[in-house]
Amino acid sequence: MADEAGTPGGTEGTVRVDSWIWSVRLTKTRSQAAAACRAGHVRVNGERVKPAHALKAGDQVRLFHAGRERIVTVSRIIRKRVGAPAAVQCYVDHSPPPPPRELTAPMGVRDRGTGRPTKRERRDMDRLHGRGA
Repeated sequence: MADEAGTPGGTEGTVRVDSWIWSVRLTKTRSQAAAACRAGHVRVNGERVKPAHALKAGDQVRLFHAGRERIVTVSRIIRKRVGAPAAVQCYVDHSPPPPPRELTAPMGVRDRGTGRPTKRERRDMDRLHGRGA
């Protein structure tokens, strides 16, 4: 019996890494997966890869997306997006647990009606977020 990939058992063949990342729901869209590959946020077996890199069963994929690193081992190749319960069966997750919500820095909220931040306030916000000089 063939699976969603059209191969018996789902372990034969290869698939594009951006397509697989999207298929197993590590990113919301395929274009986000391709952009992550182009930006160097995806590594397969320790090497940065392009979106069209061929992925096969047994490969280790590291993806840095949405402020979190995901480390997964490919256990099954699929080419089409499937439901969440089926997607979880296609990889083994070795990711570190996300930090608790209490430990994450709260985002600054401006009072309603205060308008745009001044140049000084904007520089302070950039300094707080670690951007700029």
